[in-house]
Amino acid sequence: MAEVTALIDYGAGNLRSVANALRAAGGEGVVITADPDVVRGADRIVLPGVGAFRACIGALRGVPGLVEAMTERVQVGGVPFLGICVGMQLLATRGIEFGVTAGLDWIGGEVRPIVASDPAIKVPHMGWNDVVPRVDGLIAPGEAYFLHSYHFVPDHADHVAASSDHGGALVAAVARDTVLGVQFHPEKSQAYGLSLLARFLAWKP
Repeated sequence: MAEVTALIDYGAGNLRSVANALRAAGGEGVVITADPDVVRGADRIVLPGVGAFRACIGALRGVPGLVEAMTERVQVGGVPFLGICVGMQLLATRGIEFGVTAGLDWIGGEVRPIVASDPAIKVPHMGWNDVVPRVDGLIAPGEAYFLHSYHFVPDHADHVAASSDHGGALVAAVARDTVLGVQFHPEKSQAYGLSLLARFLAWKP
């Protein structure tokens, strides 16, 4: 029986693109859902996200019981979790965008505007860039597709899984326990992205 990968639908993600990429990477049981009961029974959870931190966390919290089901399944049940782009940023303690907004606080830190050290560096950080892993793990070295104006600054360096450079170092991925978050878009990163998703789908933390 295929594992169930719950792709969270809260109105703020590239659901079809992410679902297709997960299936192309070998995910047979991908289910797009906002149903807390489905989430509680899932073997893996993927949280996409596109847009502003405040709007996304508001939309996620606006689905009754969804955050609670995710927290129970991941923080208590220990199933593998992947956050993508703003879905990764929502793991932070807070976001500094249109004021201070509380995040999920699964990985301590905050989401801040990108401030490039070189005025010639454009914001948003958009396009292909290197991903440099901090240690061997789910994140491999390579190039991925980024699109963001804000970045995750973790409280603890040990939670940085990979970095990139855009007028200064930016966090490309975070990890803690069974939780992985990537700032780049695997679904737009061609072979590199599919290989990451395949490793996530096979991950047995």
